[in-house]
Amino acid sequence: MPSEAQPAGTQLEQLEQALAQNITTGNVELPLLPQAASRVMALASDPNADAAKLSSLIHQDQALAAHVLRIANSPAYMPRSPVVSLQHAVAMLGMTLLSEIAFTASLKTGAFKVPGFEDDVKRLWRHSLASGAYAKEVARMRRVNVESAYLCGLLHAIGKPVILRTVTMLAQERRLPLDKPLLYSWVDGYHTQVGLLIADKWGLPKQVAAAIQYYADYDHATAFRQECLLTCVADRLASHLLSPDEMPDETLRDHPVFAELNLYPQDIDQLMKMNDHVLTIVNTMNL
Repeated sequence: MPSEAQPAGTQLEQLEQALAQNITTGNVELPLLPQAASRVMALASDPNADAAKLSSLIHQDQALAAHVLRIANSPAYMPRSPVVSLQHAVAMLGMTLLSEIAFTASLKTGAFKVPGFEDDVKRLWRHSLASGAYAKEVARMRRVNVESAYLCGLLHAIGKPVILRTVTMLAQERRLPLDKPLLYSWVDGYHTQVGLLIADKWGLPKQVAAAIQYYADYDHATAFRQECLLTCVADRLASHLLSPDEMPDETLRDHPVFAELNLYPQDIDQLMKMNDHVLTIVNTMNL
């Protein structure tokens, strides 16, 4: 029977089956980790790295260098005086923060693109940025590794834009219309599997892969449970900040993850006092 004659429900079921099959067989076009991001990540984990190496690395990509300087001069980081060079940026912000900015800026240009769905991708990217920023604050509160927490928050939903692109391409091949609620349900339902494929391809740290897999299902985490809990909190705080109608205050607080992390109501209040600061970072990094 020609596909045009099949009921829409049957066609959509076949579309979802094709999506699931592509993921299972690894037949999904995964984004490449931008070369600059890969080098920055390697440098950030190198105990012998110094500020000169980092600024030299960023200088190799003029567009990235311009982005980093613009971000370093933004209200999010409030420099005491204008940052005029990458060496100055390292001195003002420190290697760790500058590495984070460079990694994030290079990632945005390479991994978050789905033609025709620019608004959806922007929404996903802003959520990732907010999650990363909140993850750092939760990590400081719990006295755990801040840099690792940032990566977990930033990358926990890295599979979502890939699912978005994969589904839209499959639908175009079959000439099928897609309604947004169904599309979003597939993005939510399948992004973890694709996120793990990306983590493997990019060589992400093991704790980041664990956060991708278990941030919403932390009870099943067999390792790096703290990172999974922390990422779950960051994800919820980001949802509350950017979509308060979908994640109102009461819904945010009424979740066992806060107790699991020994975060009390006053701790949640403290985190929510960071909302304006986090939003400033999101707007700054949203290149």
